[in-house]
Amino acid sequence: MTATPPSLFRRLRGRALGLAVAGAALAVAAPVVVTGAAGQADAAADPTSALKFTAAERKDALAYWTPARMKAVGRSVDLGPSGPKAKPWQGPKLKTVGRLFFVNSGGADTWCTATAVKSANRSAVMTAAHCVRRGSSPVNTNIDMVFVPGYHKGKAPHGVFPVRQAITPRAWETDSTDDMATLVVAPDRYGKKLTDVVGARAVAFDRPVGGTVSALGYSATRPQRGESLLRCVGTAKKEHGTQVIPCDMSGGSSGGPWFADFDASTGRGTLISVNSALDSLEPTKMYGEVFGSLAKKVYDRAQNA
Repeated sequence: MTATPPSLFRRLRGRALGLAVAGAALAVAAPVVVTGAAGQADAAADPTSALKFTAAERKDALAYWTPARMKAVGRSVDLGPSGPKAKPWQGPKLKTVGRLFFVNSGGADTWCTATAVKSANRSAVMTAAHCVRRGSSPVNTNIDMVFVPGYHKGKAPHGVFPVRQAITPRAWETDSTDDMATLVVAPDRYGKKLTDVVGARAVAFDRPVGGTVSALGYSATRPQRGESLLRCVGTAKKEHGTQVIPCDMSGGSSGGPWFADFDASTGRGTLISVNSALDSLEPTKMYGEVFGSLAKKVYDRAQNA
């Protein structure tokens, strides 16, 4: 485990803070805004951006993320006590929700949360864009990315899937807006595709904000320290161009699913957003993007990759 301190990426609008973590200390990093005619031309040509990993890089990622390393990264982070809004998930095992492990652009081991979703290639996973790359800094990308569906207390019951591509809005890459991403994972070591193994949750786009939402994540708060899921439940409301629910999960819960029409007895629901940012270092609110046409383009590029 690297000794590099964590990064919480400040969004350009509002006071919200990103949620990816690494290391033992807590820091706030302000992104450098990248502007210019070249970047604007690229965005006009294609509103999405792809980060690709070769077969050799995927093999290295699988070798890097041993069970011992997965356990170690959680033990190195303590973001205070969990709750009171975030409660331990005590329902059925959620095979589609898992931990997304990676090495961030500062060289630190870290993790986010992600969800297997329905897709044409049966290989798509949704998470936050800041789990893929630093906002407003195109060169600062994460590496050694693997998705572990159903992760629980050191166990990977459904295997480990290396990330083949990560699609984000180009607006995140250049301006730190639209904090969502869709990943494409390679098959597992037996050649099986992700959603053939764990199933998949439906995704809704252009859904009006409102109604009861369940948000889940592998928060780095104690006693869980990323080893098991926490859940917040609240009514979604519009705020700062995004949607918000009451929630006090912290670093590590980034990219975790927001489920509408969630059935706690089965663990099924429709994904409508992902954990994106907090209102402060002592959080009371969780923000998520409103999935509209841009999110759909990100999702479509990934599901057809």
